Amino acid sequence: MMRPVLVAFGRALLSQLHLRMLLLTLLPFLLSILVWGVALWLGLQPLIDWLQAYFADHGGFRIAGDVLGWVGLGALKTVLVPLLAMWMLLPLMILTALIFVGMCAMPMIVRHVGGRHFASLERHRGGSLLGTLWLSSWTFIVFLLLWLVTLPLSFIPPFTFLIQPLLWGWLTSRVMAYDALADHASGDELKRLMRRHRWPLLAIGTITGAMGAAPTLLWIGGALSVIFFPLLAAGAIWLYVLVFIFTGLWFAYYCLEALRAERGANPPGAVPVLKDIN
Repeated sequence: MMRPVLVAFGRALLSQLHLRMLLLTLLPFLLSILVWGVALWLGLQPLIDWLQAYFADHGGFRIAGDVLGWVGLGALKTVLVPLLAMWMLLPLMILTALIFVGMCAMPMIVRHVGGRHFASLERHRGGSLLGTLWLSSWTFIVFLLLWLVTLPLSFIPPFTFLIQPLLWGWLTSRVMAYDALADHASGDELKRLMRRHRWPLLAIGTITGAMGAAPTLLWIGGALSVIFFPLLAAGAIWLYVLVFIFTGLWFAYYCLEALRAERGANPPGAVPVLKDIN
């Protein structure tokens, strides 16, 4: 089961070094920077002021101080509100990068991979841009709810590196697999492959989720992360885009190879084999 995953990883790693793929990070990055530059300029200080007032009115500083002191992070109390505002904005930054990669980069990734390695694979166009937006929206809502529920644990380093990869794994395995198959697979093939290969796809997503935890390290810096927030936000967005591009390549190689194998095992007119891969 893992051999196709590892083969796809090696092919994606080589493709990531291609100049076209490196340049592909620029457009989603610039669009994300534009959106978040305006958003932070207009909304960051009001968000911090609202959180400050809420904590002051509801005894939040006392409770947070006790909790942080209990886990040995009492020094964070002085920058708690700005840090919390940054952590609240982080999933929205992830969504922005994911949407722009899906809209701007993923079609080029699939054309790059499909044209170079899967030129004989017939295109049935079972997916659509509307399908991508719908899938991205509802999966992100679930992702955001889980993110908020587990947010207090994110301040404890061991949980940071456990929770984020799992959340990323589920999010990216849903969205990226759909985008990778949308152009070549039919609607039935797309649903069948995503169901049959759900565990390898989740494994790819979780591994890249661990890679995606790297930008989070930029936020674990106490007062320094607050002072250099604009620079750290730009650096984090670029790293997210870079990880998403590699993730898209990995999913594209794995999914298109799985589709080719599926069609080889089930030629036109044959009854599809529905055995799950476990």
